[in-house]
Amino acid sequence: MKNDRQNQLLQIINEESIETQEQLLERLQARGIKCTQATISRDIKEMHLIKEPAGQGKYRYAVSAHRTKLNFAEKLRTIFHESVVSVDAAQNLVVIKTMPGLASAAASALDGMEIASKVGTLAGDDTVLLVMRDMISAEDFCAELKEMLR
Repeated sequence: MKNDRQNQLLQIINEESIETQEQLLERLQARGIKCTQATISRDIKEMHLIKEPAGQGKYRYAVSAHRTKLNFAEKLRTIFHESVVSVDAAQNLVVIKTMPGLASAAASALDGMEIASKVGTLAGDDTVLLVMRDMISAEDFCAELKEMLR
């Protein structure tokens, strides 16, 4: 239901110039989708829609150029959160144990994060190895990951 509504919303803003959430609500209802303005507002935020100039002082809803990257990053964070079993640090290394077959997805999520102290990432089947610049960075990052996974 949510996916259908959001797909319809994207189709509407691609087909015509929509300036307000009320217009979106009307168009969705005309297509048989029942929702509220608050739901549309949440969809706009979740889908990273923006308002862009449409000329003559008017604005219209559009898809942000960064939407694909943002949605991909969020999906990777979800995969990371759901796949990690344990996290531990030793010297300048962080070892992350995952469910079998999910280490490369977790490593990809870590590579998508901007971690200044990370030197590199290596993934096996159920283990990710992060090489950090120093021992303190490894311990701090390990603590951050443990907190994030709670």
